[in-house]
Amino acid sequence: MTEAQLSTMDGSRGEIAVYRWPHPTATHRVLLVHGYGEHLGRYDHVAAALHAHGAEVVGPDHLGHGRSAGERVLVPSFDDVLADLRAVADRAGTDLPVVLVGHSMGGMIAARYAQLHGAGLTSVVLSGPVLGSWAPVALADGEIPDEPLDVSTLSRDPAVGERYAADPLIWHGPFKRETLRALGRCLDEINTGPRLTPPTLWLHGADDQLVPIGPSRAGIDRIRGDRFEQIAYPGARHEIFNETTNTAVLADVTRFIAGTLPTG
Repeated sequence: MTEAQLSTMDGSRGEIAVYRWPHPTATHRVLLVHGYGEHLGRYDHVAAALHAHGAEVVGPDHLGHGRSAGERVLVPSFDDVLADLRAVADRAGTDLPVVLVGHSMGGMIAARYAQLHGAGLTSVVLSGPVLGSWAPVALADGEIPDEPLDVSTLSRDPAVGERYAADPLIWHGPFKRETLRALGRCLDEINTGPRLTPPTLWLHGADDQLVPIGPSRAGIDRIRGDRFEQIAYPGARHEIFNETTNTAVLADVTRFIAGTLPTG
């Protein structure tokens, strides 16, 4: 697989960085959506697994994240993030079936995107998604602690936490109050929005302490459609794509996607 090609485009609130992992004979396109505080450059191995099964992979760093413009992790409205994601999808083209894959906050974004634009999606994969409710949202109305993330909650592989802590493109500071309020509004919109029409796979670590499985399960149960699969991984923490069992997780993802692609 070739390395990611980086480009930029005008976003809702400034220039956004766009990653593309091209495939010369792609059978489908995966729109990949990263989580809070991080960036899409952490997903090379995910793109490689998807690429090996015929996918071209594209996605942005969200505004205020990674290589994109904006005050770090400041998201006044997720409508802007959704508009940027739609612009990336439109620029990539409509020549291939499109699969949406989102992790953590990116899973929340992907769920809302699927509610709004489900007719243009072949399937959706949600990894440890922030759905239903999320405890940090309540901090928006009180004191926001300035404590670093406990990187041991990411994965049972300590190297994952070490790389996270050393990554200068990752935000290591406190939540922004405006972002937490925007997260709460987006969750409310999802909770009261339509059920998902594309086939959907929900994946979650059973020992996820950052986005606990219970509230996420309640959230997905509220919006899931008729074509739905779910897998909970015993002992797995938040970043299941970076877990000690990530090969099996990514195999579950590519198996599911293959079963949703058009045949013939």
